[in-house]
Formats: sequence, C-alpha cells, structure tokens
Amino acid sequence: MPTASPRLRCAILDDYQNVALKLADWSALADRIDITVFDRPFASAGDAVAALRDFAVICAMRERTPFGRDMLEALPNLKLLLTSGMRNASFDLDAAKARGVTVCGTGAFGNPTAGLTIALMLELTRHIGFENARMKAGERWQVTLGQDLEGKALGVVGLGKLGRKVAKIAQAMEMKVIAWSPNLTPDACEAAGVGYATRDDLFATSDIVTIHLVLGERSRGLIGAADLARMKPTAYLVNTARGPIVDEAALLAALQGRRIAGAALDTFAQEPLPLDHPLRKLDNVVLTPHLGYVTEDNYRRYYTDMVEGIGAWLDGRPVRVVG
Repeated sequence: MPTASPRLRCAILDDYQNVALKLADWSALADRIDITVFDRPFASAGDAVAALRDFAVICAMRERTPFGRDMLEALPNLKLLLTSGMRNASFDLDAAKARGVTVCGTGAFGNPTAGLTIALMLELTRHIGFENARMKAGERWQVTLGQDLEGKALGVVGLGKLGRKVAKIAQAMEMKVIAWSPNLTPDACEAAGVGYATRDDLFATSDIVTIHLVLGERSRGLIGAADLARMKPTAYLVNTARGPIVDEAALLAALQGRRIAGAALDTFAQEPLPLDHPLRKLDNVVLTPHLGYVTEDNYRRYYTDMVEGIGAWLDGRPVRVVG
C-alpha cells in the first residue's frame, strides 16, 4: 500500500480579529495542510522564527510581520509565502528567490482606504467619535464646534488610484482639490479633474493635506519639518498611506507645539504603536490602528485568494506570483 504524502504545516499570521477561517472556505485544502492561526503580533523576530520554523506555507497580512533576508534564512522549511495584495515592502523578494521560496499575492476589494480617509477628515472637523464617547460617558451636551468641509482646500499628495478616489469624493463634498507628488504633472491633474500645485503651494494653501503615496526609498521621510512649517496653523494632516513617509519627529514637534491644528493617523513607523508612544497622549490627534484595508469584503477576497493560491502551488501551478 502506498504511503500518503506528508501533510504540510500552514501558518496564518496576524489574524487580529480571528476571522481568517470564517471568511474563506479552507476545506479544499483540509487533506493536504494543517493550519495554525496566529492572532497576535510576534514580540520579536526571534519569537517569530521560533514559532514558524516548522511551517512550509505562511500566509502573511501585508507588512505586519516582515520577511527580510535574516528571517527567510532562519526558516529552512518555508516553501510558499503569501501576502495580502500584490505588493509587500516588508518582503525581501530577492532573498526568497535565492532560497527557492515562492511568493504569491492576492487580489483586493475596492478602495476601502478612501472611505477611511474621508471618515478621518470628518472626525477631525466634526468630532463625531469624541462626542459619541462623551454622550456615553454622561457628560454635558455639546462642547465642540465643527467645521464644514465644503469650500475647504484639500491637498492630495499622490494622485494614484487611491488619491484620485479620495479627490472624487472630496469634490462631491464641494471641496477644492489640488494635488502634488514628485512625478505628478499638470496634464495628469487635468485628466483627473483636480488642480496642479507645487509642493510649497500645496502645503501652504491646503486646509487638509492627505497622503496617498507608496512607501519606497524615495518617499521615506519625504514629508518633513519644512513642509509642516508651511502648513497653516488651522490645517490638518491625514496619513492613511505609510507612517515612515512623514518624518515622525517633525510631526510630533508640530503637533506638540500646536503649529498645525491636528492630524489623523492610521499608519505609524512602528506597528503596533507602542502603548507609551507620545502620539497616544496628544489631544489634537485622531489615531486608528491601521484600519485602511481592514474590511470584511477585502479580507474575504484576501483569504479566498490565499486558499486558491495554496491549492494552485500544491498542484504545481502557482498563481499571482510576486517578484
């Protein structure tokens, strides 16, 4: 009697809401892999290596657990690494290729980060969550005075797919939209129906600046003290892109010194954001725990495509290969 092929171990990482097994049908893989779900971030790279050493397949949520060269070299059994989406800046694709590790991605659903961006703008200007918390705490009626977005200037840094979506929603709210990024042209702005601005003008004239760039070597630290200094004292900064695009020390100084009105941040240089981080203590900052892509529809697409990706790889026909 022929012996059965050994079952492979598969790790699902950083499933903070513990929903991965509920939002996709993993039954097609039940006879070929054993699944372990990790619903907390690893305390250190060493802890990650110790936990994952015996896994052949790892499903990662984009940029939560990094897989650099050292990590990959410490996981001798790893054969397939999957990421949500088709891009993951925390993966060393060259190192994966050198070790014979196949890296695959997934599709995504819509543009959920656009909705969060608008929600953060509304929280900064209308204090919805703040007033909700006050009412539930039994505090006195109405203490904030809101601001209208209509007529305000929105400066969009990065006019890609997501930036254009945010611009379109803002225009429907009768905001004036201008845009800038290092490679953006007036023609591209015209095609998107928004105004073109220089870097200096965007930061100097916008009532709200929202960031929609991909993190890379050229964008890391792109927005610094000089940009923040140009902003009006009544202006807000919204970052749903990546924390390191903004010089964190310069932003902290601007917020602590009340040189800008405030900021709404969904992404941070270190995630999860440490409990003692000074951003947590500021009353002119709205913080969310990297919720941009965290929606049920998006997760359903991620995990369904991961199931498909594992099955295709097991059958020798990997799909959505990255790098």
